[in-house]
Amino acid sequence: METLVKYMCVLSFLVSMTIAGLNGVEGTGYYYGPCGKHDIEKEAEKLEPCAYAAQHRRAPVSEHCCTVMEKKVKNPACLCALLFSQTAYNAGVGPEIAVTIPKRCDIADRPVGYKCGAFTLL
Repeated sequence: METLVKYMCVLSFLVSMTIAGLNGVEGTGYYYGPCGKHDIEKEAEKLEPCAYAAQHRRAPVSEHCCTVMEKKVKNPACLCALLFSQTAYNAGVGPEIAVTIPKRCDIADRPVGYKCGAFTLL
C-alpha cells in the first residue's frame, strides 16, 4: 500500500511537470509586458500608416493612422513601448515626433502628460 502511494505521488508530480512544460512555464509568472501577451514588434508594425507622420512634424496625419492611434492611446505604456521598439527605429520613427500624433489627430481622450521615456505625450 505504501509503495502504491509513493508511485501515485511520483506519477502525479511527473504529470504536473509535463503539463507545466507544455504550457511554456519559464519562470516569468504572469508578467507579459506593457502590451500584455502581444508581441511589441508585431504591434509596432500596425503603426505603419503613421510612419511618415512620425518622421516629419508638419506632415499631415492620415485618417487610417488616427484610427490606429486611437486604439493604441488607450494603453499609453504599450504605445511608448511601440514607439521605442526596434521596428519603429528601423522605420525611422522619431519618438519625439511620434508622441505628437495623438494631438495632431485631435484624439480627445489621449493621455496628455504621460511620460514616454524622455518625451511627454501631448
